[in-house]
Amino acid sequence: MSPVLPAFLRELPGWFLLFGVFLPVALLLLLLIAYFRIKLMEVNGELSQTPDHRHHHRAASSLRHRMQHR
Repeated sequence: MSPVLPAFLRELPGWFLLFGVFLPVALLLLLLIAYFRIKLMEVNGELSQTPDHRHHHRAASSLRHRMQHR
């Protein structure tokens, strides 16, 4: 199996390896990173605009709990 890899690399042109394999994969990864970064920024914007009902509910619940035990 070891003689197969050097023969494959000898027969495969370097330009094909660079422009046919490495460049498309690198561009796809950069595109995915940009897409998920944009989506994350949108979600962070939406979360900052919506009130956090869980926080207020917990605070009111703990206050009510403390008042009942007095």
